[in-house]
Amino acid sequence: MLTSDRIESRHPDPAPAIALPPLPLQRPLLLIGHGSRDNDGRQSLLDFAEAYQKLDTSRPVIPCFLELTSPTIQEGVDQCVEMGYTDISALPVLLFAARHNKFDVTNELDRAKQRHPQVNFHYGRHFGITPGILDLWRSRLAELDLPEHNPHNISREDTVLLFVGRGASDPDANGDVAKLARIVWEGSGYSTVETCFIGITHPRLEEGFRRARLYQPRRIIVLPYFLFTGLLVKKIYDITAQQRELSPDIELVNLPEMGLHPQLFAVMRDREIETQLGQVNMNCEMCKFRLAAIDPAQPHGHGHGHDQGHAHGHDQGHHHDHGHAHGHSHDHPVVDPYATPEQYHQRIWQVP
Repeated sequence: MLTSDRIESRHPDPAPAIALPPLPLQRPLLLIGHGSRDNDGRQSLLDFAEAYQKLDTSRPVIPCFLELTSPTIQEGVDQCVEMGYTDISALPVLLFAARHNKFDVTNELDRAKQRHPQVNFHYGRHFGITPGILDLWRSRLAELDLPEHNPHNISREDTVLLFVGRGASDPDANGDVAKLARIVWEGSGYSTVETCFIGITHPRLEEGFRRARLYQPRRIIVLPYFLFTGLLVKKIYDITAQQRELSPDIELVNLPEMGLHPQLFAVMRDREIETQLGQVNMNCEMCKFRLAAIDPAQPHGHGHGHDQGHAHGHDQGHHHDHGHAHGHSHDHPVVDPYATPEQYHQRIWQVP
């Protein structure tokens, strides 16, 4: 239902009745979430793993987190080893390929490989830009055309779509957010789409609202491009509420995060099957880590282990010894190092 702030995020039954293609192998699946200090965000990943497990109980689904909370990746791997498995599929429950996919998760799997040399890891692909997720958002947006969610019958021509990404220090990932926003908007009938971010990069959400208002819309739809709730999603709702007070003549509507949606389970199944068939591919042409690895003029030009095609396969314990194996701090600084756009854009292509 529509509240004064958002479409309420009411997830479907934890195990929706959807048909999934069969798995070629009964290999355990390590589901790796980002991790959150927010209890709701942490529980969302655990609920997602439980629901995905219920759809197919032929192999264990083990949830774990990269940072901020437990169980850790190492604990998840230990659990699989204790059950006697020597081959493990590992899937990052992440929307785009940024530092966490390219560096941090792979470093943790390499650490696990050192601790359990008998184990082979088959590292899968992030969700990425895929038809199932596009269908998810198009169906959500179609709901907003219904009279119960659009009582003033505001047309799409008078509506701006505000697409909010998390924000990353990887230009490749930020570019994918803009690309996906464009694809969602293409042919939709909305006046335009503005892409913004809630953290790290620019433009930020407040600037997104400013740009959206320039089109003089009667309605702004805020689309938080997040899998699960958490501190950042809640921050999006809070900022939207503040913006509503600044523009009482414009109807502001928040869509919910994706949540436990059948389309996500279908995409996850595709990613899991890819790991079992050895069909995992990543488009690394614009990856700054790959570019640094092949360009000796770049800082740390030969220290990132991506000279071998940046394959991320992990079938043979593919090493990513970047000299800082998950050494970044879990405590975010109070001062935003990316607050000045000019400085940010000078730094963004530098490999840490």
